[in-house]
Amino acid sequence: MKTVLAFGDSLTWGYNPATVSRHERENRWPVALAEALGGRADVVAEGLNGRTTAFDDHLADCDRNGARVLPTLLDSHKPLDLVIIMLGTNDLKPAVHGQAIAAKQGIERLVGLVRHHAWSSQGKPPDVLIVAPPPFCETAHTDFGAVFGRSIEESHMLGSMYADLADELECGFFDAATVAKTSPLDGIHLGAEETKALGKALAPVVSLMLGL
Repeated sequence: MKTVLAFGDSLTWGYNPATVSRHERENRWPVALAEALGGRADVVAEGLNGRTTAFDDHLADCDRNGARVLPTLLDSHKPLDLVIIMLGTNDLKPAVHGQAIAAKQGIERLVGLVRHHAWSSQGKPPDVLIVAPPPFCETAHTDFGAVFGRSIEESHMLGSMYADLADELECGFFDAATVAKTSPLDGIHLGAEETKALGKALAPVVSLMLGL
């Protein structure tokens, strides 16, 4: 059986903007992806609220820097056939960086970590699929609006930037905005139908990349 690592932030963890808790398991996109693949691949969900691509954020009692934790996760879950990276939302916090170009550079750093990891036990590095998170939308939520509201324009740049990077690095690419929109409840997270739809939409891409 093939093994896929889904590496992301709260969109991968399954943050529910309606309940401010977690989506039911069947509605989280890594689970929906695994189900759509019909048991032909094991999808390991590694989502963390607030995770960035490669920047420090000390507002939580855990390490949110994706570049620092990814090598450990690669070793924990190997052998791997595919790593899906969907990050960048939290890079756009003004206190973290605030610009889409930083998220693009962070994704490039993560792809490099995957490709240059010590894969001696499995022979070659896994393929990488870059997923651009959907752009932010306007929200009346006081806290989320204050944190992300000024970055709406930057969030709309992620899709094209990530697509260009994927082409340059010869990675797979998928734009989540083609199947999902962020919820106006907080402006950045996905409703149950959207996150489930994302998992289903990724299945043909993942299946092709894995040769299933």
